[in-house]
Amino acid sequence: MFERFLPKLRVDSVFDIDLEDLYAKGYRGIITDLDNTLVGAKAPLATPELILWFEKVKKAGFKLVIVSNNNLDRVSIFAAPLNIEFVHKARKPSGSAFHKAMQLMDIRPQETIVIGDQLMTDVLGGNRQGLFTVLVLPISVGDEGVGTRINRLMERIVKRRLGKSGLWLEEEKKR
Repeated sequence: MFERFLPKLRVDSVFDIDLEDLYAKGYRGIITDLDNTLVGAKAPLATPELILWFEKVKKAGFKLVIVSNNNLDRVSIFAAPLNIEFVHKARKPSGSAFHKAMQLMDIRPQETIVIGDQLMTDVLGGNRQGLFTVLVLPISVGDEGVGTRINRLMERIVKRRLGKSGLWLEEEKKR
């Protein structure tokens, strides 16, 4: 049961993802979370380093859509200047937003990567749809909302259970 929370890959940040390797394996689209995955939850705009990463994603041949549980204002203020499509109020881990993002990119589940910082929303939602899930460390946890703080508590319980089964090692990042 707890295996549904296991990401296929764990890295420190989006910058540590080997895009060329994933493209060679047949992946063509990236669904990424916004808050604490790409920037801190209160950061309105992309950093220069992140803008370069978006260019690298595009150059590698990937399509990209931001899928966020946040509201239209938050997501559009971030995505519009970058000309990135997005799905807001996604209600992850519900599958509908993941399907909408794949439709926007015109790709199939077996070609799709999900990147996020939460097991309870990004990883669970992506795994339920049969997508390749990548868990990144959260950029900033001090400015998260109540819902995310509750998710973080539940994540600790899940990680403990997975650890007891030998499926989650804290020192292990890349898998």
